[in-house]
Amino acid sequence: MNNNILLESGTGEVELLEFVVNENHYVINVIKVKEVLNIDNITKLPQTHPAVAGLILFREEILTLIDLKYVLDNEKQDLKKHPKTIICEFNKIKVAFNIDDIVGVHRIKWTEIMKPDEISANSLVIGNIFLNNQILLLLDFEKIVTDISPNTGISEDKLIQVDFKDRSNINILLADDSALIRKLLKDTLTAAGFTNLTIVDDGKQAFDYLKNLEDKKGSNFTEDIQMLITDIEMPQMDGHTLTRKIKEDPILRKLPVIIFSSLITNNLRHKGEAVGADAQLSKPEVGNLVNLIDKFADSLNK
Repeated sequence: MNNNILLESGTGEVELLEFVVNENHYVINVIKVKEVLNIDNITKLPQTHPAVAGLILFREEILTLIDLKYVLDNEKQDLKKHPKTIICEFNKIKVAFNIDDIVGVHRIKWTEIMKPDEISANSLVIGNIFLNNQILLLLDFEKIVTDISPNTGISEDKLIQVDFKDRSNINILLADDSALIRKLLKDTLTAAGFTNLTIVDDGKQAFDYLKNLEDKKGSNFTEDIQMLITDIEMPQMDGHTLTRKIKEDPILRKLPVIIFSSLITNNLRHKGEAVGADAQLSKPEVGNLVNLIDKFADSLNK
């Protein structure tokens, strides 16, 4: 899979791979996809989660294969009839997902991805896209994996193990579209002693909030917000675009921006660097996030 299709960072666009499971159409960010292949050999595992179809060998690596049909519709997939598999990498792990078929790749704007409304919101769907007279569902693959194996992603156990001290002098703006991540980060940062947290669920809300502060206070906006922590994948405005817009603003550019995302890998770190991020962490590195905030806070106070 060519992960260099979208070469620039912060363009406000995303490449999405459309695929089918049980006649429904879904999408995944191309940046997470390493390869698409047909599997021909699966090793079954005893006493494992029912969504785990088994183990496969991929380029001398042993990967867990997840049955997306079971995850989405609670039905077991016939792997002999549907051998097509997406190999993905995020949260510093590689994992395989079995699907029915691949449709193609689409380049769209993040503003074209709509948030699920309160009625239709599904914990595994983080965005809806209307394309070619069809609704495509953007899935939360990190949550799928974490639900199956909590140790591989962000879990409450990882988030609460932080040292408390008075950090009430640091006001943080946090942008993440996942309700689970927002809650767990809020709980963690509160447990660490941060009491002034402003939390939004997409990059546009974060940027509008900062521009409003800038309009009211000018360069003194840092009296209200001293740091931004942002995800990358978010409807309306992604974290790379948000970071670029902040760093291109003559006043807002002094705000430290930490990108905290499952997409931070050695191969993709350059994208955050290109838009001027001050630091980047993968989402499992929760303890390091608090340490990094402290480091920036100390430099701000000098």
